[in-house]
Amino acid sequence: MKDWAGTGRAYADSYASLCVGTAGALLGMLGAPAGRSLLDVGSGTGLLAASFVDAGWDATGCEPEPTMREVALQEHPEIRVRDGALPSLPFADAEFDAVVANFVLNHVADPRASAGELLRVSADLVAATIWTSSPSWLWREVCDRAALIPSEGERLPPEKDFERTVDGFARMLGDAGWTSPQVSEITWTWSADAPALWASAEGGVGGAGQFYRALDDAGRRSFRAAFISVCDERSIAGRLPLVHSAAVAVASHR
Repeated sequence: MKDWAGTGRAYADSYASLCVGTAGALLGMLGAPAGRSLLDVGSGTGLLAASFVDAGWDATGCEPEPTMREVALQEHPEIRVRDGALPSLPFADAEFDAVVANFVLNHVADPRASAGELLRVSADLVAATIWTSSPSWLWREVCDRAALIPSEGERLPPEKDFERTVDGFARMLGDAGWTSPQVSEITWTWSADAPALWASAEGGVGGAGQFYRALDDAGRRSFRAAFISVCDERSIAGRLPLVHSAAVAVASHR
């Protein structure tokens, strides 16, 4: 799966603001906090966990990547952040009232085992999100203009993978033991800052960042020039409007 090593700062300055776009939907699905405890698995740089704290949850983060945890501790010192990764979390059974994994199950090597682990450490509610549509066209177009062959991306073995749709996500979660998960799709436009997007590529964030890191100097120059060209054409008032969709799931096992 994707290598996130050393990407904490670049992620915080770019895609963190995109991924927190599910916060409102998750908060609505989990209900009133009433001082309950919540674990944010794959908490990254802490922006989503901070949203839960602001809403009244007693939130803890869990993140395996050291530079992500470093940024989280710098920018959100009020949040406890533990080192740990799916599918084996360093917590007791039913330790938290609610457990959330935001855009995590689309990155793990065993989605069903990982979804089952979320269930294990929850006493009540579990929630998770995956991408159903993201503007990967942007980076494909950059590659086309740069005359570069885009990476196909790493895929799970068929027996581990699942369909990245609302129904496919629901079926996978059911296989993992979630009881009657409620799954819906949300769509929003992320107004992206072009310099921050470029910083994500240089910083090795996601598939585009890993592709850029693997290029030689000539390839990087071509990729950069094509990125500037696409942004010049697509930007509105200096920002790139990028439409995203995500499947958001919640279940209870009381």
